[in-house]
Amino acid sequence: MIDVRPVGYLMGWLVASLGASMALPMLADLLHGNRNAHVFATTAILTVVVGALISLSCSGRGHTAIGRQQGFLLTTGIWVVFPAFGALPFWLGAPHASFTDAMFEAMSAITTTGSTVFVGLERLPAGTLLWRGILQWFGGLGIVVVALIFLPALKVGGMQLFRSEAFDTLGKILPRAGEIAFRLTAIYLTLSLLCFLGYVLAGMNHFDAAVHAMTTVSTGGMANTDASFIPYAPLAHYVAVVFMILAALPFIRFVQLASGTARPLVRDTQVHAFLVVIAITVAALSAWLVLVVRLPPEGTIREVLFNIVSVITGTGFTSTDYNLWGPLAMTVFFVIGLVGGCSGSTVCSVKIFRYQLLLSAISAQVKQLHSPSRIFNVRYEGRPVEADVMDSVIAFFMLFYLTLAISALLLVLVGLEPITAITGAATALANIGPGLGPEIGPVGNFAGLPAAAKWVLTVTMLLGRLEIMSVLVLFTAGFWRD
Repeated sequence: MIDVRPVGYLMGWLVASLGASMALPMLADLLHGNRNAHVFATTAILTVVVGALISLSCSGRGHTAIGRQQGFLLTTGIWVVFPAFGALPFWLGAPHASFTDAMFEAMSAITTTGSTVFVGLERLPAGTLLWRGILQWFGGLGIVVVALIFLPALKVGGMQLFRSEAFDTLGKILPRAGEIAFRLTAIYLTLSLLCFLGYVLAGMNHFDAAVHAMTTVSTGGMANTDASFIPYAPLAHYVAVVFMILAALPFIRFVQLASGTARPLVRDTQVHAFLVVIAITVAALSAWLVLVVRLPPEGTIREVLFNIVSVITGTGFTSTDYNLWGPLAMTVFFVIGLVGGCSGSTVCSVKIFRYQLLLSAISAQVKQLHSPSRIFNVRYEGRPVEADVMDSVIAFFMLFYLTLAISALLLVLVGLEPITAITGAATALANIGPGLGPEIGPVGNFAGLPAAAKWVLTVTMLLGRLEIMSVLVLFTAGFWRD
């Protein structure tokens, strides 16, 4: 059997840290005179005590190496346990949500999906709004650490391609990962602070700027109003665009940049492809809306830029109802949501590098057909790609779209109409936020969905955030053998 004590030790202290962070929304409610503060005090004590007890009960093996099996357990366990404790303030305090809604909201926050079942956000206590932002901020930081420490070593979805330039740490996780996590956290904090200052300069009050900075840098997209970014000035939209793009770039490049090396960032083909996709999509959709639909250029280009960047990065902020732009625009938003940003960022979805590898494999196969006597290798950034990487990438594509189909089918079976079911499944699996259509579209939310649909989407968000295979491997018999 797998020794789960090292996992319990680390997870216990992480849960205790989550509980300690509940002091911040408690203080926010106290400063605003909200009686909801006592809920955060109670849940903070409960979470800290439970986390500490779990960690102490496993402390005998707290400093042993974590192997592959423990790595999978820890990765999935965090994203299951954190929403469970993170949901407590929503369930026991404002807005006094049902357990289903509280779990949906917490999972949406931790996975940085950004879908919400809460209505009347403007009327919620400051602590509740801040807690949503904190959960998203933790989720964004957590997935960066997981993507750079665990997934390359666990060979999930082709992430082993980046193992040499990330951190080969499994087997000696504690001493090395602490240094890695510190450097990533410093970069993440710096981006968050700069984003906060940008929002303040753009006219947001300090509270809104703080919450939106956390949900922007995490590419989470939870806002403080039902209207998302519509109430804010155009300058705030441009600030959001800049930091959504930065958060969608590989964080290892920021670490290298901070060390004085800019060349890897400049030469990264992922970054090139990501920026080119944004530029082409924004230019094409803007031209269509201005020249064909006859929308005024003033404001239209900004709205297209903001919403395209928001969807492709999986942030999910909205500044207009792009459902009104017609079927072509809706199709564009659906497709780009399944593209995503760069690996090693806060972004989810399929990610740019996998499409690059897929196109390279198709190109190699086509060349092989017309020149069968020659050997054509799949290449990435000029280097040959090993067969196990391509196998992982192809498996990921198959699992991603199979999971999308199954989730959409389940949503139809529980009563959702097809457009809502398909786009709801897509936005949950790709961790985008809004879907399409009048109910869950850019100006809607998920409050009206049946409880069964919310649980399907909750599980789908978890699968999407952890690249599917990290979760499914736990349900295989071979995983639990020594």
